[in-house]
Amino acid sequence: MTASKRIYALDTNVLLHDPTSLFRFEEHDVFIPMTVLEELDEKKKGASEVSRNGRQVSRFLNELIERGSQHGIGEGLELHNPQGVNLKRGTAVGRLYFQQRTSNGHGKADNQILSSVIDLRDQNPERAVILVTKDINLRIKATIYGLDAEDYENDRALDDFALLYTGSTELAEDFWERHPEVQSWNERGRTFYKLDRHDDEDWYANQCLFLRGDSDIELRVLHIDEQHATLVLLDDHSHANHSVWGIAARNREQNFALNVLMDPDVDFVTLLGTAGTGKTLLALAAGLAQVMDQQRYREIIMTRATVSVGEDIGFLPGTEEEKMTPWMGALTDNLEVLANPEEGGSWGRQATNDLLASRIKIRSLNFMRGRTFLSRYLIIDEAQNLTPKQMKTLITRAGPGTKIVCLGNVEQIDTPYLTETTSGLTYAVDRFKQWEHSAHITLRRGERSRLADFASEAL
Repeated sequence: MTASKRIYALDTNVLLHDPTSLFRFEEHDVFIPMTVLEELDEKKKGASEVSRNGRQVSRFLNELIERGSQHGIGEGLELHNPQGVNLKRGTAVGRLYFQQRTSNGHGKADNQILSSVIDLRDQNPERAVILVTKDINLRIKATIYGLDAEDYENDRALDDFALLYTGSTELAEDFWERHPEVQSWNERGRTFYKLDRHDDEDWYANQCLFLRGDSDIELRVLHIDEQHATLVLLDDHSHANHSVWGIAARNREQNFALNVLMDPDVDFVTLLGTAGTGKTLLALAAGLAQVMDQQRYREIIMTRATVSVGEDIGFLPGTEEEKMTPWMGALTDNLEVLANPEEGGSWGRQATNDLLASRIKIRSLNFMRGRTFLSRYLIIDEAQNLTPKQMKTLITRAGPGTKIVCLGNVEQIDTPYLTETTSGLTYAVDRFKQWEHSAHITLRRGERSRLADFASEAL
């Protein structure tokens, strides 16, 4: 081991969280304690995401050992990118080292890992040795023993959640004065504008723009290049005569959301907001309008990550849809609002409920791999609890004519080791913002009740 490189010792939870983390440390070396290998062996059985990741790590390690067997494990194995995995990194690669002798640690696995990393530091006094773990308590223990310890941050979509793209921007008061040469025209009942872009107008396709004051206006970016931008005047869904399945927008962001949800040219929509901002209600209303009235899609499919807030209540009886029903309280609550005809009494409401239920399917996330959805309106609820890999698995299920809507609140992440910056929802918002067929809206104002709004802010 040369003195110019750092040595990163990886904890088991890092490898189970991201199997490609082995190859994410560029020219620096990686060290794996024997206890980590033993824990990987315990985790490899099962059909969960953690078990699949454990098996993938074992395959990567086996591939590295077979490729570097002529040099011997003691000299370290070159961490070249594995076959079929594009990690988009530089040409410099480090080496992988395994623990060669038994450490002095006893009892808990964490203590044995700490002991092996301390031994590694003592054997390499001229080099920086860093323990990488997602376990906060283990990082605290390492600091007490004088070890450098870090969280695994390579999977962060962005450094600070406050930097996340919001999907809407307020225009300056002198916006029209700065663009004196604006081309405007009407086409199929819509108003379009084409104008020259300024350097400070860092817009994305389908970003919503608004101007306050006397000249209050709401626009959406349709096309954009280095010189020009084409904008379209948004439909006003705040009035009852422009409501979507009986739902009118109660604030500016909800109007933005309904516009992108109803646009057939937008294939992927992400709605992010705290409790009570109307994410599920808006997505369902737009879906029903396009499935039942416009017949743009065949049916609505709704799914979510089945992560409990409290203690698990055990196995659930019935079919896939019956098992998912307790998780879909948001769906049934919002359907009561959407399927409430003014006439017909209880018989009319029951008939409407039956009709809507026939066009809405509830599916489990566990059985999505390998499926293809054709001309479907797919709603992914509680998407903040998905990992980037799970998000990719779901989005790649989309076939021709399918629209995917992801809903979530990053303040309510229930999945271990996921944070605001590493959630699959944050990852999708950041990666899709440049694509011309996607849109994102951050809903800010709660519309559920004054009680819910106060609780969201005060608790």
